[in-house]
Amino acid sequence: MARPDKAAAVAELTEQFRSSNAAVLTEYRGLTVAQLKTLRRSLGENAQYAVVKNTLTKIAANEAGISTLDDLFNGPTAVAFVTGDPVESAKGLRDFAKDNPNLVIKGGVLDGKALSADEIKKLADLESREVLLAKLAGALKGKQTQAAQVFQALPSKLVRTVDALRAKQDEQGGAE
Repeated sequence: MARPDKAAAVAELTEQFRSSNAAVLTEYRGLTVAQLKTLRRSLGENAQYAVVKNTLTKIAANEAGISTLDDLFNGPTAVAFVTGDPVESAKGLRDFAKDNPNLVIKGGVLDGKALSADEIKKLADLESREVLLAKLAGALKGKQTQAAQVFQALPSKLVRTVDALRAKQDEQGGAE
């Protein structure tokens, strides 16, 4: 029978997996407490970084319906539970790992889909959601402006064509 403290830990981890948009597993071997504190700050407000026990976390992930991470639960493991923009947290992890090679990104899950360490690094290379939405809005506005110019040009061109035809008829009528 499971001990109550372990059952509570599994229940808490299961809830974190269920309520998170993404979870990134890392190996933190060799990092100091101060470095871990800096890492937690670099992840942003919408992510929680927790050092976990592999067996309990594996059970919790499976209870949350995530079985794709089973192979990653070995060695000292910590999980970044992301409830906000996963790109921001992925950038925080990538940038911290550049400065601190002891942090190794093992892999993770995003909206139920398993991600490899390379995919998480590619996710970090994306621009934030707000920037992508702003670019999309700018592109749509540009297309609307082009469409408006085309619609304005059509009547103007028609008027010029009619005027040219009238002028040509006047010349031909006057020449006869």
